[in-house]
Amino acid sequence: MSAPSESLGRFFNGKKILILGFGREGRSTLSMIKKTAPDAEVAVADMSAVDPGDPGIKVYSGERYMDALADGFDVVMKTPGIAFLDVTVPDGTLVTCQNDLFLRFRSCRAVGVTGTKGKTTTSTLIYRILREAGVDARLFGNIGVPPFEELDAPESCVAVIEMSSHQLEFTRTSPDVAVLTNIYEEHLDHYATGFAGYADAKLNIARYQTSDGVFIYNGDEFADGFPRPLETRAKKVPVRSTDALPVPEDFYNPHLRGAHNRFDMLIASRAAAVFGAGDDAAARAFAAFEGIEHRMEYVGRVRGIDFYNDAIATIPMAALSAMDAIPETATLIVGGMDRGIDYKPLIDGLLDRKPVNLICMPDTGYTIGDTLKAAGYAGNIIRAADMQAAVDAAFDVTPEGKVCLLSPAAASYNVYKNFEYKGKDFKEKVLGHG
Repeated sequence: MSAPSESLGRFFNGKKILILGFGREGRSTLSMIKKTAPDAEVAVADMSAVDPGDPGIKVYSGERYMDALADGFDVVMKTPGIAFLDVTVPDGTLVTCQNDLFLRFRSCRAVGVTGTKGKTTTSTLIYRILREAGVDARLFGNIGVPPFEELDAPESCVAVIEMSSHQLEFTRTSPDVAVLTNIYEEHLDHYATGFAGYADAKLNIARYQTSDGVFIYNGDEFADGFPRPLETRAKKVPVRSTDALPVPEDFYNPHLRGAHNRFDMLIASRAAAVFGAGDDAAARAFAAFEGIEHRMEYVGRVRGIDFYNDAIATIPMAALSAMDAIPETATLIVGGMDRGIDYKPLIDGLLDRKPVNLICMPDTGYTIGDTLKAAGYAGNIIRAADMQAAVDAAFDVTPEGKVCLLSPAAASYNVYKNFEYKGKDFKEKVLGHG
């Protein structure tokens, strides 16, 4: 049997290929094509001026870089994060991605994890449980490692792949085990049909499974059955919050606080069990879990105040879940890019909870604060122009022994490159007060 990379090379060879987006994954795609398909004709398109390191590779750049699609390519390798809004794909052009081709040509078993929230924690926990059970597991995908970097993983391996909606939009192959943690409004600016397009992309994770596949999904959220309009031949396994966790009654890990993390643990243990991992392995993995940066991450106690960085919380439900998980929260920092998400759940949730100091950052924070003020919110509402002002205000209003939580309930792109940059800025500003 030939290696997966050799099969991929035969797929690419002799074709005219456009790499759309030239970040880490785009560069990984070019490296794979050059290594396995010497007769392929390759071009690169990116908003920024990029250097593919080969003068023979044509580069399309600038605001009209998407015009490259009209130049008669056989295959377009789309990088996650590039929105296909008002884009016309010529007849005869296949749009695909590393996620799709990894699943198509791999020889190893695979479990894919998607969801609006919880996919990184769940993916990581599945990986840790499998490793505790002695399984050769590899963790990659949206978590930061392009799938092609693990393409030749052996048959004995289990690939644990975190999959975003962007990676799934043009994926037409499904993993052996598909996991769906939840679906909420998110990334509406990336899909011409809004939430319907976003949800439909997510469901590709299970849409192409065979009867041998297993689809594990949120049984609380989809109480009336698996998500519509999904049709799948896989075995359907709902997971509910009332299910028993495979841990001792006195189990406690500060990095897995809250009902949302408990649910991630339930789903992770159920997915790992498909590959033979038992409850003991799950319990060991949960006990050893050290948390993930920007996800309810404890920054430290500074001047008597405990600071938590939850920059990954880009939707209202995530911010409310973090507040519930950290009841000592006295100050909440919210706000970011306005993508048309409905903030009524957050506003209602804040009105229903014990009042906190609400520090509001542009753009959505201002809107949230104004709406709460008009509704008679009992907590302090403070406008902050930037992160420095937000952190300064937090030190002024947060009592000693209490928590200041950054949980924006919005994307970061109005100011930052992504949520990681926002979280790092928050931590730097907090620790700078020490």
